[in-house]
Amino acid sequence: MTAVPHDVASAAGAEAGLDAVVRAFGADSGTLHFLGSDGQLHLAALHGQLPPPVLAQVQVIPVGKGMAGECARLNEPVTWCNLNQDDRGVVRPAARTTGMAGSIVVPVRGSTGELAGTLGIANRSDRTFTEAETELLLACASSLARFRG
Repeated sequence: MTAVPHDVASAAGAEAGLDAVVRAFGADSGTLHFLGSDGQLHLAALHGQLPPPVLAQVQVIPVGKGMAGECARLNEPVTWCNLNQDDRGVVRPAARTTGMAGSIVVPVRGSTGELAGTLGIANRSDRTFTEAETELLLACASSLARFRG
């Protein structure tokens, strides 16, 4: 089992937990969404700045739309070395305006393994996340599930 960094495991809230994840991975931004009773992903925490139109779009994300929505639909990690080079049509056009390139979104799973939400981080430069980094991010995501309301 992959050890969750102490700052993530001991965080007192969703914002602090997300901030700790972003720092641990040397990322530039991050989002934490939880699945609501309406079946959509609701923004619980944000690290970094997003242009106002993008911020409005990430408040509530339908499952299957964009990287977070696709991650939730598949219940598995979704990653791009560079958001601006998506040829599969998953990355939404507004995401390209954020200045981010290398990104990954992993499912947040509850204590019984059920999908609870998504955790995403991104870098301004191209980045390919290793298998070990993906496993660590999944462990961090499971730790943050405790903040689901």
